[in-house]
Amino acid sequence: MSTTDLAPQDTDITAARPADRQRVTFPRVVHMEWIKLRSLRSTTLTLAITVALLIGFGLLFSSVVGSGEGPDQEDFSDPTSITLGGVMLAALATAVLGVLMSAGEYATGTIRATLAAVPSRLPVLWAKVVVFAAVSFVLMLIAALGAFLLGQSVLSSRDMGTAALSDPGVFRAVIGAAVYLTGAGLIGLAVGALLRNTAGAITLVVGTLFVVPGLIQLLPSSWSDAIGPYLPSNAANAFMAVQTESDALSPGSGLAVFAVYLVVLLAGAAVLLKRRDA
Repeated sequence: MSTTDLAPQDTDITAARPADRQRVTFPRVVHMEWIKLRSLRSTTLTLAITVALLIGFGLLFSSVVGSGEGPDQEDFSDPTSITLGGVMLAALATAVLGVLMSAGEYATGTIRATLAAVPSRLPVLWAKVVVFAAVSFVLMLIAALGAFLLGQSVLSSRDMGTAALSDPGVFRAVIGAAVYLTGAGLIGLAVGALLRNTAGAITLVVGTLFVVPGLIQLLPSSWSDAIGPYLPSNAANAFMAVQTESDALSPGSGLAVFAVYLVVLLAGAAVLLKRRDA
């Protein structure tokens, strides 16, 4: 066999290697989304604000409870909820971050380059979900644990009743706080992908998570009792609370309802991502 017979084969092998390196795979798409997330200054700032809200308000409530300046005295029967009092405001920050992660690309036009690089499209959405969920859950779990431990330390220094992670329902509540904060961000991500408009998506998410629950309470009790427990934020409260209220869902049911919201919204975002033009 001559060297000329081997040359074409060597050329084919050499040409195949760069092609393989350029092949689109899900891990590579995830890595792409991770680079996007960590390279934006707004991401770092928003996550820092979220941690500050969660820990800061937990310390604030723990410092003033029982003094006539903080939460009602009856709320102190659950010291865990006092130290996790910043969850709702922190959820606002993660929800906004989720919106920015999806709708922000449509606002800047970079979504066209992203979808050109990943023609099948759906891996882009799932990669955003994986990256956001992983980063948010780990960070929020650390922050929730920090808020709980620091808050309990403040309560103990004031000779107030405290809770331990080993107490019934306490560790579930701390984990639930991280789940809710991550879920609020994923809801924002899904709504941002659905609306493709940053301002509209933020308005809708904030209204649904934080405004609607208050408005529902203005309805007749028969309506509010039937609708209220199934709202996303109220369902999340069910698995974040150590002491479950009589009119609230059980922790397991609350988690299931919250998960249904996530699945439905992300499924809708996936369908429209495939059908609509960039």
